[in-house]
Amino acid sequence: MSCILHIETSTEVCSVSVSQDGASIFSKEDFKGPSHATVLGVYVDEALSFADNHAIPLDAVAVSCGPGSYTGLRIGVSMAKGICYGRNIPLIGLPTLEVMCVPVLLHQDLPDDALLCPMIDARRMEVYAAVYDRALRVKRETAADIIDENSYAEFLDAHPVYFFGNGAAKCREKLTHPNAHFIEDIYPLAKWMFPLAEKAMAKEDFKDVAYFEPFYLKEFVASVPKKLL
Repeated sequence: MSCILHIETSTEVCSVSVSQDGASIFSKEDFKGPSHATVLGVYVDEALSFADNHAIPLDAVAVSCGPGSYTGLRIGVSMAKGICYGRNIPLIGLPTLEVMCVPVLLHQDLPDDALLCPMIDARRMEVYAAVYDRALRVKRETAADIIDENSYAEFLDAHPVYFFGNGAAKCREKLTHPNAHFIEDIYPLAKWMFPLAEKAMAKEDFKDVAYFEPFYLKEFVASVPKKLL
């Protein structure tokens, strides 16, 4: 197992954690944001000091890479890159929507055929969302969705679908299919990143520190209306 620093800044919540041997050993979270520019540096300093004071060598930095807030992602990725350069360690990039699935898979009793639909608010009736099965296999890729009564019908007709994240609450009135279920209080947090980061570490699935950019910028800037940026 490895020691990994985790950074999550894709939404208004700012969080940092350190994991070792597949468990979180340090975690700080701020739900009062967005205040990433002032909070993140403090949390990272505390996390690095914790690891150094316990003589735990840092093996990698994992950063949540979107979709999400333009400003938040830029701050988080810039911080992660700086640490990787300074300590000469690899960078791991994790999709934010997958990170959101981790607490649901760990703590919810789901049927075998359940599908997961994490949602990040994109204003009005729009969300960033993807659909996964319980093994986190992608059933529908991440997209910017305008929610109406027919959204996700092809999945809801065949499976129980669990919606969660800060974009899900506003969809309750639209998504009234009997197979639609909503889970509250699910956020993309650094402390939930470690299972995905450990998997990437084992595969040596690392990002190029020099050229890596948040998923938000690379995939959505050309297609998402300017009012969402």
